[in-house]
Amino acid sequence: MSNNKKKIVIIGATSAIAEHCARLWVKDDVIDLTLVGRDSEKTERVAADLRVRSPQSAVCVLEADFIDPLAIQQLVDKIVAEAPVHTVLIAHGSLPDQAACQQDLTTCHEALTVNGISPVLFAEAFVSHMQKANQGTLAIIGSVAGDRGRKSNYVYGAAKGLVTRYAQGLQHRLANTGVKVVLIKPGPTDTPMTAHLKQQGGLANVEDVAQLIVKAINQGTPVTYAPAKWALIMMIIRHLPRFIFNKLDI
Repeated sequence: MSNNKKKIVIIGATSAIAEHCARLWVKDDVIDLTLVGRDSEKTERVAADLRVRSPQSAVCVLEADFIDPLAIQQLVDKIVAEAPVHTVLIAHGSLPDQAACQQDLTTCHEALTVNGISPVLFAEAFVSHMQKANQGTLAIIGSVAGDRGRKSNYVYGAAKGLVTRYAQGLQHRLANTGVKVVLIKPGPTDTPMTAHLKQQGGLANVEDVAQLIVKAINQGTPVTYAPAKWALIMMIIRHLPRFIFNKLDI
């Protein structure tokens, strides 16, 4: 691998949003791209497509345990040891069924771990290396769901709320360094994860969301709602008086 190539790492590379971000990156530049996924076969399919799109880029696939802290640390140490990392995008997650989380603590635990604790562990492992190097951009995908707890998805929202508070603290910690932390808050996006919501309409186009994410990462924007309209929507929802909010079926 050439050390002259920008090294980008994507955690959760099989997510639709992450895959479209990767397509934009290989379209714009020749890069050294590491794709990390839980299923190497699925991740390799994403990698194969990217290699066709950018034959000069180096695309590596790694399979990872997304839950075990020691495995996460060892994986990150291995990635960083090979070459300094320019950009990390932490994009993995799941959209759990709220009713199932209420009825089964194992499901609830998994939802909180995959969507909240796991992204934080990956971020913390990478940022320790980035801070030592005093360079790089760490981007982490949260969600508009983390802005205020709602009965329809409060377990998922709680996990994404954890990501939001963590990113805020990390930005404060690294404010006077060369490391940038970017928090992305997508609204409902048309991906396989939200296929059951498609009939409701209003889902954002995944390509558009990916473009907003890549732009935010390139500019080092601290917080980006994707699409931008969600900044206003969630500001209103956050500030609704409780007696009004409690009447809403959301």
